Amino acid sequence: MDPLPPMAMAREANGRRKKPHAVVIPYPMQGHVIPAAHLSLRLAARGFAVTFVNTESVHQRTADALGVDPRSYDVFAGARCADVRYELVSDGFPLGFDRSLNHDQFMEGVLHVLPAHMEELLRRVVVDPASTCLVVDTFFVWPATVARKLGVPYVSFWTEPALIFALYYNMDLLTKNGHFRCKEPRKDTITYIPGVPAIEPHELMSYLQETDTTSVVHRIIFKAFEEAHGADYILCNTVEELEPSTIAALRLDKPFYAVGPIFPAGFAHSVVATSMWAESDCSGWLDAQPPGSVLYISFGSYAHVTKQELREIAGGVLASGARFLWVMRPDIVSSEDPDPLPEGFAAASAGRGLVVPWCCQVEVLSHAAVGGFLTHCGWNSVLESVWAAVPMLCFPLLTDQLTNRRIVVREWRVGVPVGDRGAVFAHEVRARIEGVMSGEEGEELRQAVRKVRATLEAAAAPGGSSQRGFNEFVDELTRRCGG
Repeated sequence: MDPLPPMAMAREANGRRKKPHAVVIPYPMQGHVIPAAHLSLRLAARGFAVTFVNTESVHQRTADALGVDPRSYDVFAGARCADVRYELVSDGFPLGFDRSLNHDQFMEGVLHVLPAHMEELLRRVVVDPASTCLVVDTFFVWPATVARKLGVPYVSFWTEPALIFALYYNMDLLTKNGHFRCKEPRKDTITYIPGVPAIEPHELMSYLQETDTTSVVHRIIFKAFEEAHGADYILCNTVEELEPSTIAALRLDKPFYAVGPIFPAGFAHSVVATSMWAESDCSGWLDAQPPGSVLYISFGSYAHVTKQELREIAGGVLASGARFLWVMRPDIVSSEDPDPLPEGFAAASAGRGLVVPWCCQVEVLSHAAVGGFLTHCGWNSVLESVWAAVPMLCFPLLTDQLTNRRIVVREWRVGVPVGDRGAVFAHEVRARIEGVMSGEEGEELRQAVRKVRATLEAAAAPGGSSQRGFNEFVDELTRRCGG
């Protein structure tokens, strides 16, 4: 855990001083809940009283994944020494509503219904505004407005790289220059975003590449970043040494703290249960595989693939001859198609492959048998893969994942691309797997990923940039919240 700074020790020594109170609210999706939960533990370890707010739906799924009674379950039960209070809020839909199958309807609720529920809860939990701050996921559409009403500071918690924050934050520049929100966007290199030397239009997030910007997700993004412009502070799950110019440019506008990577204290072993699917234990199977021989495949907790894409990827995996561990989320194609792999795949891969519905990803990536990761390039997955020194094969599906692939492949050179949406082919998948899992290309990638891992480790170590950034953030919030 982080060492206590003098200010925090002084506060602890004086029992009459009130603890600063951080209300931490993650976006109701797996990839956002994980870093928010571990951030909460870090804040509690530094003298904050923390209130963590989950939606009833996320809570129910987490409890179901563990096989426990949701009525009595506390996600932070395993970390009871930490001062973390656990609160639930309705997202406006019944618990049995399929949020994956009815994605757009759910998002309309996040845009129009959830804000009122959140404000009602916050009016109850913010007892002393002078000692309270809101630490809220950037993608919510209400935090700056509600924070002003309550008279508390808004910390915008960004769970993706600073590059992506900068692109969303400067959507007005992209629009003004004809790269966004027009019928025929320009195709030339984008060179005018502060702190971003150059980026190609096809490397933008999927929502910034679309010409129809009336979707519910676009409306959420526009409102969320309107609110982000009103934030008092930005807290980002990145590392300063990996994005120095982007972070420097963002700091010209408002306080921006790079505090990543935000992982459990033991990386592969968390005291907080955040998984929304029951995790299969793969350790016995992995223990029986040679070192570095297994390709781990997972496309994350949210996005979907088509049956055709899955057929091509499966064909490439079979043709490569590689051993593999494949996480096949039950709704990866659709909740209505729980067994989407091609007919005959299981028989053809018997003895060298294991398919599971879900697993503990950090445990798998940390296992010596794993030598490559075929990933959708979600930011948590990217950071976890680098920390475990596992090179990546990148098949981004939507949103930030396309831009994350640019970071992985072009900037850090710790991964290779494997096709695009609607244009992934078995022969390319096979060739990429063979290149990463054996041969010179794989060795070069492993050397590169070890270098980036060293940068992450140095930033997270005592005296490192992320540790210093977190100290500065804690001191600033402690000062502002009456500590």
